[in-house]
Amino acid sequence: MADIAAVPLAQASCPRGALARAERFVWLTARVLEQRLFAHHFRDGDAVPVETALEAYRNDDGGYGHALEPALRGPASLPAHTARALHVLDAVGRCDARRAEGVCRYLASVSTAEGALPAVGTHMNGGGAARLPGSLAATAPAVGLLHRNEVWHPWLFRATDFCRQAVESLEAARPGDVEAAVLFLDHAPDRIRAEAAAERLGRLVRRERLVVLDPDGSGHACGELPHDYARTPDSLARAWFTDAEVERSLDALAAAQRDDGGWPARRLPGAPEFTPGALLETRSLATIEALRTLTAYGRLV
Repeated sequence: MADIAAVPLAQASCPRGALARAERFVWLTARVLEQRLFAHHFRDGDAVPVETALEAYRNDDGGYGHALEPALRGPASLPAHTARALHVLDAVGRCDARRAEGVCRYLASVSTAEGALPAVGTHMNGGGAARLPGSLAATAPAVGLLHRNEVWHPWLFRATDFCRQAVESLEAARPGDVEAAVLFLDHAPDRIRAEAAAERLGRLVRRERLVVLDPDGSGHACGELPHDYARTPDSLARAWFTDAEVERSLDALAAAQRDDGGWPARRLPGAPEFTPGALLETRSLATIEALRTLTAYGRLV
């Protein structure tokens, strides 16, 4: 890992450049986990310190808690925390079958008979979680990441069928459902079926105006932009938008960086309002994701 000089709490002037300003924001505000993630993605940091930091959030049941997803506080394991853990492991190339075994065991224990996970923000205790209705937005990201890393588990077969049927039957979709559906379709095992479902979903997004195609116009503050669906150029959702639409979207993403170097937080659907501490922690996550998206599209940051 490259040497990184300590950043003083006060400087005469802020560092120049989007990446440099974001780096200062992360060092001054982020949790250890996000600091290690930033170092891994942008400063040649090793994956081991990321795994070590993530381990502090793992519970004995195989799930993750302790506000790993900052908007959801408390120590208990929740599907949203556990999906975030999978996201971290995938980001550093450590989401293999051995590491995912406990995660899948936990997810199976809280899923419905169809393999679906409860909605974000649902309060769970005891054995009641398995009787709560399942949610595409909660299930699809975890399932997509597991398929991306070629992890197989008995629960995953049921969860895959649930996601596939839910995606293919989406009509009155919400942006959060669409984003989750894309994460699933980008890595679903039946590629021909996934591509057909993605093409249909793209038409739905445009028809129902679930995306803001002109960020300079009204509605930008409360709408999804093309890059929110197509996080990388190789995503199936990239085909939904023209080159010009994607470029305008990326321009808006780059311009959203605030004076302190961080990007604004996005609240999970169904999650409570941010506390001040959770807001700051979520902004660190948003900052890293914004930088990764800009980097994936070859934008200089």
